[in-house]
Amino acid sequence: MALRGELHRLGYRYRKDHRLDLPDEVRVRPDIVFTKRKVAVFVDGCFWHVCPDHGTKPVRNEWYWTPKLRRNVERDQLVNEALGKAGWRVVRIWEHEDVHSAVGQVRRAIERGAGG
Repeated sequence: MALRGELHRLGYRYRKDHRLDLPDEVRVRPDIVFTKRKVAVFVDGCFWHVCPDHGTKPVRNEWYWTPKLRRNVERDQLVNEALGKAGWRVVRIWEHEDVHSAVGQVRRAIERGAGG
């Protein structure tokens, strides 16, 4: 929410939780979507997307959580590839990242535009 608020304050207009239907029946809902510039932004949780710095390995019910988290990472890679093939620029930000750094990443992606 902090990232969305800062982007809005800077005058950027976007869609949130906007579904994108991609080829090969890949459907995805980025957290922030700049439809005209074809930029999709995901804010990934450290636990759910296995952050190399802050992700924790489940101790309880490891038999359930380990495959689930692995599938999340695999799905992230599939989504990145599908969006790239469809001409979208993907920005992935970890939840622990500084808001100003995250805004910078998004701004650079928007300024470059899709495919550039």
